[in-house]
Amino acid sequence: MLTVLKSLETLWLWREQHEGKDIGFVPTMGALHAGHLSLIEKAKSENDIVIVSIFVNPIQFAPNEDYDSYPRPLTKDREKLDNVGVNALWAPNALEMYPEGFETAISVGGITKLLEGSYRPHHFDGVTTVVNKLFNQIRPTRAYFGEKDYQQLQVISKMVKDMDINTKVIGCPIHRDKSGLALSSRNAYLSRDQLDIARRLNSVLKSAPDWMRTMEIAEVEKKLEDILVQADFDKIDYVVIRNAETLKPVKNKHEEKMRVLAAVWLGKTRLIDNMGI
Repeated sequence: MLTVLKSLETLWLWREQHEGKDIGFVPTMGALHAGHLSLIEKAKSENDIVIVSIFVNPIQFAPNEDYDSYPRPLTKDREKLDNVGVNALWAPNALEMYPEGFETAISVGGITKLLEGSYRPHHFDGVTTVVNKLFNQIRPTRAYFGEKDYQQLQVISKMVKDMDINTKVIGCPIHRDKSGLALSSRNAYLSRDQLDIARRLNSVLKSAPDWMRTMEIAEVEKKLEDILVQADFDKIDYVVIRNAETLKPVKNKHEEKMRVLAAVWLGKTRLIDNMGI
């Protein structure tokens, strides 16, 4: 049976009751889909207890982004979590997470200034601040993040390493539909025609490894961008090939692990995807 926790007092009491057990943690913003459920199954397989958080974090949204319209189907989410055997749901409100007078931020340097960081200033400060608070509140043994938000995964991993946080961060493969579209809560914003276009994104990125054998990185990036434009995406923020760990430009494609990453727009909806090369 799912235990729903909404105050820090009840969360800490719950945590004391499970002292000494391996606790798996899956942080989410709700609107749960099969990708989230795959993270939960991974957590269940590796831990004694699994807790999921649902919190739409206001400080990682810019004023012009979709905080107010972000889907919040809490009742359906609770049913899903109960059905898959999650032990506890941590569902605080904004005042519980950020009480009056809250003025502290956790900021990771370097990697947060690249890619997403250049298009969404201060976004990662909001992410690392809330994740740091969640780790402090729950003290999980392991925490599970999807690779769809690949840069976020790398940023959180660096924060945990730099701050000596005793939680193992585990990245899990992107969960996709049959066409290869990365599952995302924001896919709900897309019309049927936009979904058809969105499904082209991953198929375009899949071309990168073959082209890398005979072309330079800049040439591959240009070709990928041209094809995405031809595929009717409204705007391309970036499509790049980077070092898989640092996300800095690749110096030697024969010696470095690489990742192709893209951010594109369909109407007012921004989609991201990536894959290893």
